[in-house]
Amino acid sequence: MLLSASTSHGTRTRRRAAWIATAAVGVSLVLSGATTAPAALADTTATLSGVILGVGADEAQRIVTWYSSADTAQSVQVAPTSSLVNGRFPASATTFSASGTANIAGSGGYNRHATITGLAENTAYSYRVGSDGNWSPTAAFSTQSFDGDYDFLFFGDPQIGSSGDIAKDQAGWQDTMNVAVNANPKAEMLVSGGDQVDAANREDQWSAFLAPDQLRQIPWVATIGNHDVGGKAYEQHLYTPNTDRTGAYYRKGAASIGTESGGDYWFIYKDTLFIDLNSNSYATSQGGGGDDAHVAYVTDVVNKHGAEAKYTVLVYHHAIYSPADHAKDADNKVRRVDFPTTFSKLGVDLVLQGHDHSYSRSYEIKNGAKANADEKPGQDEVFEGPGGVVYVTANSASGSKYYDITAPDSSGTSGAGNGADPLNPANYWYNSVQNQEHVRTYVKVQVKKDQLVVQNIRSGDCSAPNAAVELNKVLWCGPENGTKPAEAVGSIQDEVTIHPNHGDGQDIQVDVPSGAPGEFGWTINGHNGLVDLGTAEEKNLQYFEATGQINPISVTDTRASRAAWSVSASVGDFVDGDKTFQGTYLGWTPKVVTPGAGAVAGAAVGSGYDGGAGLSTSQVLSSAPMGHDRGAGVVGADLDLKIPNTIDKGSYRATLTLTALAG
Repeated sequence: MLLSASTSHGTRTRRRAAWIATAAVGVSLVLSGATTAPAALADTTATLSGVILGVGADEAQRIVTWYSSADTAQSVQVAPTSSLVNGRFPASATTFSASGTANIAGSGGYNRHATITGLAENTAYSYRVGSDGNWSPTAAFSTQSFDGDYDFLFFGDPQIGSSGDIAKDQAGWQDTMNVAVNANPKAEMLVSGGDQVDAANREDQWSAFLAPDQLRQIPWVATIGNHDVGGKAYEQHLYTPNTDRTGAYYRKGAASIGTESGGDYWFIYKDTLFIDLNSNSYATSQGGGGDDAHVAYVTDVVNKHGAEAKYTVLVYHHAIYSPADHAKDADNKVRRVDFPTTFSKLGVDLVLQGHDHSYSRSYEIKNGAKANADEKPGQDEVFEGPGGVVYVTANSASGSKYYDITAPDSSGTSGAGNGADPLNPANYWYNSVQNQEHVRTYVKVQVKKDQLVVQNIRSGDCSAPNAAVELNKVLWCGPENGTKPAEAVGSIQDEVTIHPNHGDGQDIQVDVPSGAPGEFGWTINGHNGLVDLGTAEEKNLQYFEATGQINPISVTDTRASRAAWSVSASVGDFVDGDKTFQGTYLGWTPKVVTPGAGAVAGAAVGSGYDGGAGLSTSQVLSSAPMGHDRGAGVVGADLDLKIPNTIDKGSYRATLTLTALAG
C-alpha cells in the first residue's frame, strides 16, 4: 500500500494566508473572509444626491453625507476597489448604517450621513450610498500611509452664487479643483476656508458647489462661513467628526440650533491636530458663547489631545489678519484681541482663514504682536520662537468675488490696530505678504517632520473661467494692480517654510518604519516525494498494519501580529483501480522536529480500526497560540495504518490534504 502527499502545482508547495479562500486538489489553504453586513432594504425608491466625502476623526475614518428624496433606511457600502468584479460589489462589502433627519427650510427631502471606520492604509476603496436595489453611482477614494509626511490643500470662499451667475462660479470652482488636484494627486485632504455658497439655503448653489467629483474622492474638511450660517443646509450637507453642537458654538445660542448651522469640531490626522471653529459666534450679546467659548474649547482640546500630535492647526472663517475689505471690521478687531494670546500660549503652529477674498501671510505673531522685529517682508523661512503663530488668509478659489487690498491707518501696530508695517508701509503691520491679482488661487500645505511649507498657488489667470473678471465686477487683472500680465496657472505666488518651536530643550526624533508585514506559510521539505508505507504486515491473523512518516513540513511565521495559526490534514479514501478502503483507517502521532514559530504538536489520532477518529476528518498536525514567537520550525507525524485483513490485495494510494489557518 502506498500513501502520497501531493499538490496540483507540482513542487510549488508554499502558500500564504490571504483574504480569499483557495483550494487545491492535493494541498489546500483555508482563509478567513471579511465580515459582511446586509444592505438596508428600501421600501420606497429614493433619489440620492449631493454625495460628499468628509474627513473622519482620524486617518482610518471617512464620513459620507448625502441627500435623499425618501425617508428610508440607508447606508454606505464600502469595499476595496480590487474586490469589485465588473463594477459589482462583492458579498464581502461592508455596510455602515446612516442616520439623518428631514431637511428644513426650502431644501426638501432628507439628509443622511454615515461614518466609515476601520480603513486600511495604502488602499483604494469604492463606495456607494443608498440601499439594496437603490444605490447611487459608485465613487472611489484611496488611503495613504497613516504616518509620515503629507500634503493638504486649503481653499478660500468658493461662495457659489456671489457673482450673480451660478454657472460661471461653478465653472471657476471646478477649474480650481481640476488644477489643484491634478497638480497634487497625492493631496490627502481638501480644507475649507468657509462660505461654500452665497445664500445659506439655496440648494441650486449647493448643487453647484458639490459638482466637482474631487469632493467624492478626497475628504473635505468643512468650515462654516458667514454665508453658510443662516440656515441648516450647511449641517445637512457637511457632517463633521467630534462636533460640539451645544448652544455656545452657535451664533445666537441654543435657540438657533434648529434654524442655523454651527458647532466647533476637531480631529487628528497624521500627527496634526486640527481644530475648526464657528467664528460667526463671537459676541455673547448675540446669544451664543462668543469668543470666550471658542477659547475655552481650543484650550480644552489642546490640553486633552495636543500631546497626540506634532502640529496644531486652527481653521475658521473670519480672518483676523487680512489685507482687504474686512481688515478693519469691528468684529474682526474683537477676535484679533480675543484669540492670539491663547493661540500663542497653546503652541498653535498655523491658523488658516478665509472671508476677505484676498491672500495674506502674517509675520510670526505672538500674543497679538509681531514676535520678531527682524523678520523681513516676504521672508521665505520662519523659525517660530516660543508662542509664534503664522496666520494665512486664502483668496477666492472660484473667482466669484475678489476684495481689493485696503490701506493701513494710524490705529496702531499691535492688538486691534490696523497701522502700517514700518518695513513696508503699504502693508498692514501684521502681514509679511499681501496679494490680490483678481485670479483664482489655492493654498498648498506640506506637512513634514520638522517644517510646514505653505504655498499660495495660482489656479487661474485673467481668462475664463473667472466670473468676477468676466462680469466686470473688477476693473483690472494681473500682478501689481494689472500693470503686469497674469502669471501662469500653477505658478507660486508666495512660499514660506515654517519651522516649529522646540523650546529650550533638544527634541530628538527617530522614524521607526513599519515592520515587514511578515507572512505565514508552510513548505513540504525536500522534493515532496511519495510517502511510502511499504508492504503492510498481517498481525494476529486479523488486520494488516503499515507505518511511516509524512514528509517534514517547514512552518514560517514572521507576522508582527503574532496571531495564532494551525496546520491540519485529512486523507481521502485509498484507491487502487476499482478497489478502495476508507481513509479513516489511517492514524498519526504529530511531532515537532525542530522548534520554532511557536509550533506545538497536535494530539495523536488513532486508526479507525482501533475505534479512533482516523484522518478521514481534519485533524491538527501543529498549531501556535496568539503571541507566539516569530520564526520558523519543522513539524512532522508518524503514520499508523491498520486495515482489516479482508481488504483485497493491491497497491493503494490516497492524498493527504494539508490545510493552514492563519489568524
